[in-house]
Amino acid sequence: MTPERLVKISKYLSKHLRHQPERLGLSLEPGGWIAVNTLLSACRQHQFPLSFLELEEVVKTNDKQRFSFNETQTKIRANQGHSVAIDLQLVPLKPPDLLYHGTHKKAIKLILNKGLLKQSRHHVHLSKDIATALQVGRRRGRPVVLEIAARTMYNQGYEFYCSDNGVWLVESVPPQYLRIHTDQSNPAPASTNR
Repeated sequence: MTPERLVKISKYLSKHLRHQPERLGLSLEPGGWIAVNTLLSACRQHQFPLSFLELEEVVKTNDKQRFSFNETQTKIRANQGHSVAIDLQLVPLKPPDLLYHGTHKKAIKLILNKGLLKQSRHHVHLSKDIATALQVGRRRGRPVVLEIAARTMYNQGYEFYCSDNGVWLVESVPPQYLRIHTDQSNPAPASTNR
């Protein structure tokens, strides 16, 4: 499969498994799951034919591991990032001491004032390392990495979850738990204590 086709399929799946399943006539099950055969049939009916082998390659090679199969590869889901109402069946976990969030410079003033809010998604997305946060922040301009005092939040009653692809999730991050990570040149991995 060409890299272009891979990207096209990934974007198509993201749109329909995270944001607009109804456009393909899909109804996501708890956990965000959909039967693979149902998805492939819906794609064909909407002039986007897709084979199981292509679907399997997207799941295996997507750089952000956005999708996963169940153990029998009969169901597929987006791991996180949904804007549709869905019970993702996530289990609360103890986070590492620090987690990170990448954003762009223009958003910093508002974030430091109001905190990190989930907006139209189910959760705020956090990473366990600075390098990933920098990469995320670069998508919209000059990146800024925020450190989140995740363990302190957890100890004060906030629930954290970790998706299948290692993205940490929380409902919101109030400003008092945020600070700008000052060494943007050192993208060393953060502590991974769970």
